[in-house]
Amino acid sequence: MMGLGGWSEFRRGRYQVRLSRAPEDVMRAQALRHAVFRIARGRSEDPAGLDADPYDALCDHMLVEETATGELICCVRLMSFDSGDEVDRAYSAQWYDLSALRGFQEPMVEMGRFCVRPDHRGSGEALRIAWAAMTRYVDERGVQLMFGCSSFDGSDAEPYADVFALLKEKHLAPKRWLPRIKSPRVFQFAKKLRFRRPDLVKAAKAMPPLLRGYLSMGGWVSDHAVIDKDLNTLHVFTGVEVRRVPPRMAALLRKA
Repeated sequence: MMGLGGWSEFRRGRYQVRLSRAPEDVMRAQALRHAVFRIARGRSEDPAGLDADPYDALCDHMLVEETATGELICCVRLMSFDSGDEVDRAYSAQWYDLSALRGFQEPMVEMGRFCVRPDHRGSGEALRIAWAAMTRYVDERGVQLMFGCSSFDGSDAEPYADVFALLKEKHLAPKRWLPRIKSPRVFQFAKKLRFRRPDLVKAAKAMPPLLRGYLSMGGWVSDHAVIDKDLNTLHVFTGVEVRRVPPRMAALLRKA
């Protein structure tokens, strides 16, 4: 697994971004994740809780902070792999059979636990600087595949039927990389919605912002969603092949 390399802190506007594995920084990220993934979703009432798992010790943690106060606004954890030979170690391999990706013989990075503090979700600036930072991370390591799980709030698929119909119609993974079913609880949207045509307006309104960002970069998804009862979410495996990112989008991210 690759290390931190030459990636350094940088600033833009009111925010600064840095990578860390220091225990105190990881705990701050875990506290923010707990607030977003558990308290906000009604899975916990403990304000001092932490969203932690064994993968945290294996990952780089990207922190977006307010420069003036040092307050943590956004975080994401990143696990790098030299090639698909190591993909079974990924967090998402718990939920998806990723054996097809073992044939991807170039550097990869899994992006997970991406969250923004609830009172900053209306501002796109923190999200934009996070994407810019991840672009630098990808460029410096020669990463050719970004992947992770894109989540939908709640475990009921019906409110997202038009999103899933759109994913089925336009954004399924290439067959050579397509994840197979591993989790015992899934919604096979490509199969169940094969005759449904998406309402594009409804799909746009219901699309999770992070997934929208991946798709704008030419991303693709699994043909099924995993039902996560622990976090009360649905999620789809999502991949972005760096060489397939539209040139204009790539230029905008690098400029940022």
